[in-house]
Amino acid sequence: MVNRFQSFFYGWIIVFIAGLAVFFSGPGQTYSNSIYITEYIDHFGWSNTEISSIYSIATFCAGILMMFVGRMVDKIGQKKMLIFAGVALGLACFYNSIVSNIWMMAIGFFFIRLFGQGSMTLIPNTLVPQWFIQKRGRALSFMAIGGFASAAFFPLANAWLIQRWDWQTSWQVWGALLLFLFVPLVILFVRNKPEDIGLKPDGLTLRKNKNQKQPIPIAEVDWTLQEARKTLAFWALIVCVGIPALVNTAITFHLVSIFRENHITPEIAATVLSLMAIIGFPISLISGFILEKVKTRTLLIVIFILETVLLLLLLITQNALTAIIFGVIWGMASGLERITINIVWPNYFGRKYLGSIKGVAVTVTVVASSFGPLPLGVGYDVFQSYTQALVLIMLFPIIGLIAATLAKKPVKEVDSTRSKYVAP
Repeated sequence: MVNRFQSFFYGWIIVFIAGLAVFFSGPGQTYSNSIYITEYIDHFGWSNTEISSIYSIATFCAGILMMFVGRMVDKIGQKKMLIFAGVALGLACFYNSIVSNIWMMAIGFFFIRLFGQGSMTLIPNTLVPQWFIQKRGRALSFMAIGGFASAAFFPLANAWLIQRWDWQTSWQVWGALLLFLFVPLVILFVRNKPEDIGLKPDGLTLRKNKNQKQPIPIAEVDWTLQEARKTLAFWALIVCVGIPALVNTAITFHLVSIFRENHITPEIAATVLSLMAIIGFPISLISGFILEKVKTRTLLIVIFILETVLLLLLLITQNALTAIIFGVIWGMASGLERITINIVWPNYFGRKYLGSIKGVAVTVTVVASSFGPLPLGVGYDVFQSYTQALVLIMLFPIIGLIAATLAKKPVKEVDSTRSKYVAP
């Protein structure tokens, strides 16, 4: 089995499938669902507050369960969990195509947020770090291509499918692709870790003699969830992952309405969502390589500076030009966030218990995102404007900036004789 993979490290196949998983998380992501909001309002006659409320509650409930999903990843492995999540999300898409009342919609939102936004991003982000240590930054950057492709593709594809047919058909298309394309690929190609096929992370091997020139894997210290919780870094990082989720979900969910208030068309809003992904793509690739050389904390600080600028710009966006500039800066921030927030957990706390630790982080991410749409929705219904709520949300990046400065990598005393990989 080892000879079969000597000429090409199988980890890059894992990166491709993981990127595909992140791509197919699209039906559960807010950038995709935001295109449906006005359709639901027009079709069912529900208010903005009603839609925002059920979306927030469903997201919150899904987020609470992500800690359980993370533990299951550690227990039964990424492959089985990815198969389960793919099948469940596909069925949830078909369910969303037949909703007929607000309670059915709430259940539909819950399932797509649990298996789309939550599981289909958590599992790939615990899978790739199992295969890479030295090249983890670039591996996660390449995986992130799937996320940016998803963010660029789904808003435009949803708008086209809705215009060509209807919103029900668009849900059925995504369900079919998940069940009959994505899940079979996972069954055929995913392996949980390199040791399962006789390899080591990064495709490297342990040194056999002093003359061997091939490098060996860098030592990593594994922290249990209980140990990680005792560090300041863990809680600072929890704040750092929660705030972008809250802010980005709020903006994305209401972007069409915010722009419409300023006489900017829904087509421009969809273009901005896609532009954000297009700009974020090269930024994410660059940041992955940078993170192999630069401290994660440095990029976290940059992220929150950009988010502050982003919200200031959104307050003054009045035409297509400023909307495009907003999309560019949003893409830059998103590109940095996507890699930095994912790589920090394995870099700080190791691979062995990554599912449990990332499960907590994703729980916070999903729960935080659940609170994003509600204040903007209520703020608009109360004040007939988004301005007041946007000003309030600007406080969160400032809090994030403080947390980022505190998020120093923790140090753990370990017996080097028990380390699986020995530092050169």
